Amino acid sequence: MSPSSSRSDAFGFLVARGPVAAATSGPAWLQAMLDAEAALAGAQADAGEIPRPTADAIAAACHVERFDVDAVLADAALGGNAVIPLVAGLRELVGPAVAPAVHLHATSQDIVDAATALVVRRSAEHVGDGLRAAVAHTARIGARYGTSPMISRTLGQHAVASTFGAVTTRWRDGLTDAAAAIAATQHMTVVLGGPSGDGTSFGEHHDRIADHFARRLGVWIGPRSGGHTQRSPTAAFAGAWGLAAAAAAKVALDVVLLAQSDIGEVAERADGAGGSSSMAHKHNPIAAISARAAAMQAPGLVSTLLHAAGGHELERAAGAWHAEWPALDQLLRVTGSAVDWLQTSLERLVVDPDRMAANLTRSARLADH
Repeated sequence: MSPSSSRSDAFGFLVARGPVAAATSGPAWLQAMLDAEAALAGAQADAGEIPRPTADAIAAACHVERFDVDAVLADAALGGNAVIPLVAGLRELVGPAVAPAVHLHATSQDIVDAATALVVRRSAEHVGDGLRAAVAHTARIGARYGTSPMISRTLGQHAVASTFGAVTTRWRDGLTDAAAAIAATQHMTVVLGGPSGDGTSFGEHHDRIADHFARRLGVWIGPRSGGHTQRSPTAAFAGAWGLAAAAAAKVALDVVLLAQSDIGEVAERADGAGGSSSMAHKHNPIAAISARAAAMQAPGLVSTLLHAAGGHELERAAGAWHAEWPALDQLLRVTGSAVDWLQTSLERLVVDPDRMAANLTRSARLADH
């Protein structure tokens, strides 16, 4: 498993775990914005609006290592987004001859939304890998223990005889659906709209520039009629990542329940993991518990994104757009953490078919009475 990234956060081990934590770091977000600026300049050169050497000079400067990340992020508060100080720094880097071509005809939302699509895609690649790994773990566990008879449980009570394979199949199907939903967010739609959102600032070259911009970034370009305030791509993203968190939470909850002392049909086993500060006899399924804890953050973040999606007034939202950023960033991280923790839980999982058989026998005896 990838190590946690604490971000100097006392609880980072829980909700900033795995590769998505790095993919959503401050430097990662700024690099995505710089990637968008480089793609914009390249697209304008592709369309013949600026010289190719000018675009190349801009691209050469678009590396986050050349910027003071902390200073850029601090100065973001002055104008309400990080693109403003980032563009100022980029113009200074390229010099006065090239500076007029930096961010030409664009507005901050063009760059932030494009950067968001890049960060989502990069995060989706990691989470997709994690979900597929979890599916593989469930298939492995099912292949080994799937025929083990056990009692099914409905509404918290013993129901009828079943097999552990029915459990792992449900896990696998839910995680597979989640992986498909995450994959669908890898190409978010963005709008190259300029200050008014309708693309008019780019003049007659808009469509060509937008096409080249999309090709260079690997994003989809939305219609100019939608402008910057039609947020269905953000709403779709929220639903997909919320679904992935829910799929991870469902498996984790089953593990927690089946690992209870009175049931004991599964357990997590790993040296040094799952202990208690005061009760030496306890062996907590801590990876599943942590997966649940991370996933439980997701519904509120999904709600924030859906609420914000319907609050983008006129040509640019005053607040709703800004509210998306931390909610989206955190949703990426908590979902990524939940999936990463779930992988750990499944790697550690030990199945006890004898305990399953004993519980099934006990259920039959209770039914006879």
